Amino acid sequence: MKRREFLGGLMSGVAVAASGALLFPTAAWPETMPGNNGLTPRPGTRPLSIKKRVIEVNGRAAEVFGLVQPDGTVGLTLDADTLFDVALSNEGGEPTLIHWHGLVPPWDMDGVPDNPAALLEPKKSRHYTFPVGSGGTHWMHAHTLQEQNLLAAPLIVQTAEDKKRDEQDVVILLHDFSFTPAEELFARLKSPAGGHAMDHNAMSGMAANMHGGHMSGMATPGMVPMDLNDIEYDAYLANDRTLDDPEVVAVENGGRVRLRIINGATATAFTIDTGALTGQLVAVDGQLIRPVSATRFPISMGQRLDVRLELPKTAVASPVLALREGSDHRTGIILAPSGARVGKLATRGAEVGPVVGLDLEQQLAATASLAARRVDRRFELTLTGGMSGYEWRIDGADSLNVREGEGIEIVMRNMSMMAHPMHLHGHHFQVSAIDGRAFPGALRDTVLVPPMGSATFAFDANNPGRWPLHCHHLYHMASGMMSFVAYT
Repeated sequence: MKRREFLGGLMSGVAVAASGALLFPTAAWPETMPGNNGLTPRPGTRPLSIKKRVIEVNGRAAEVFGLVQPDGTVGLTLDADTLFDVALSNEGGEPTLIHWHGLVPPWDMDGVPDNPAALLEPKKSRHYTFPVGSGGTHWMHAHTLQEQNLLAAPLIVQTAEDKKRDEQDVVILLHDFSFTPAEELFARLKSPAGGHAMDHNAMSGMAANMHGGHMSGMATPGMVPMDLNDIEYDAYLANDRTLDDPEVVAVENGGRVRLRIINGATATAFTIDTGALTGQLVAVDGQLIRPVSATRFPISMGQRLDVRLELPKTAVASPVLALREGSDHRTGIILAPSGARVGKLATRGAEVGPVVGLDLEQQLAATASLAARRVDRRFELTLTGGMSGYEWRIDGADSLNVREGEGIEIVMRNMSMMAHPMHLHGHHFQVSAIDGRAFPGALRDTVLVPPMGSATFAFDANNPGRWPLHCHHLYHMASGMMSFVAYT
């Protein structure tokens, strides 16, 4: 199948026909962004380019995408409560579109192909202008299979308080990498064999791992085994580098660091391990929470964590590792003050990464709940599918119609044997129940729903449009696990 067919068909939730036609465009939705699309940006506009670049992975050159500023800076750092004023140019040679994950733009600037904006063609540019909103750790990425080829970058929004704080920002963008093209990975998953490299060997020895009362990683008699990883990647990256050649970040002895961790992986969940340092989790998905102290923090695809660390006053290097779920693979960075000895770290550790569940989620509480907690409309959805035929669905999501000003509650029950990080565009929601237990949880834009578990979230319908609700496992979304919350 040709790349353009995949770009067009990814959002349809099924493989596209030979024409490559898109599922969603209709006469009701404009094909391009209105206003100043493609015009010369005004003074003060931030230029951002989609480009091809070459990185080294496992000793081999790999051509990947990038989102860079003219000076080579990867991604964007913006001030809170200002204007998102960005001219995006496509110098990557392929049609694509960028989603501003974590921001709440107007619908026509959201970045999902033909919902409603068309793909951005090569050598074309588009001007985006909307309020940035409050501060937070966010990111931007293609809403196509190009995300697998590293078309993603940090999008950090700093508040005035952030800048005054005696604290060093350290951004970590995690990714899973394959030399095999995403189209081929997807085709293998969809093949009659039912996937190509499910990590069943890594599941052994995990029967003791539990979350929410459910066995993880291995079946007991009469149970279907949980599928943790359906793709075996060539490498796992932190800021484009593997752990055998990690980024070494210069820090101060006894200083304070704010880790801004983004899981940009397409199909891999991690557990962040801060080692000997106890971290304080202060925000998730760019939204402040009541601090939680720990040394390990789970993070599923699309999610973000802000973890504050107090560094030792001695010249000691401090690794920050990301442990792949259900496997001994790992990646990460090293925080190193002047004079610290930086030792070698293997890309495979001595332990299997924990199953990512909702134990931590149930401890989180927003510093400020949603303004309105009434429920005017409630939807109950079932997440289904499996490795056989590799088809994934959101049952009950055919008519998620809402009206502006309503309070909305969505209940998601996962009846499949894979976890699904569910992401809603254009809104922040509050996690309000886990497995039926109600509590005032964190504000988020992506929540994990484990196998045979459930999660409920609530949000205010305050941003009209036709907003995607989908699994942030790229290949689950491409196989059908995507629906829309539509304002009427």
